[in-house]
Amino acid sequence: MHTVMVMGGGFALLVVFLLGGRFMGDGSTMALAAAAKWFIPAWFVGAGINMAVGVLKAGYSVAEELPIFLFIFAVPALVAGLLWWKFGR
Repeated sequence: MHTVMVMGGGFALLVVFLLGGRFMGDGSTMALAAAAKWFIPAWFVGAGINMAVGVLKAGYSVAEELPIFLFIFAVPALVAGLLWWKFGR
């Protein structure tokens, strides 16, 4: 359940980035593409913080947390990458 909640937070952050790109940019699709591009490293840091909490506070090993980190990072990042590709054309 925690994994789904964290991934949902990633999608919520993606929406925030897209809205920010729309309102702070010129409203073009290129602004949305830039927002999706900037989301990916920000989400990498966010997912990494989640992994660090799992290792440091919950007592999981890095080997146990790494596949979960990759899944939590990859799903929203893949959606952002597809949006970046779609809007960047």
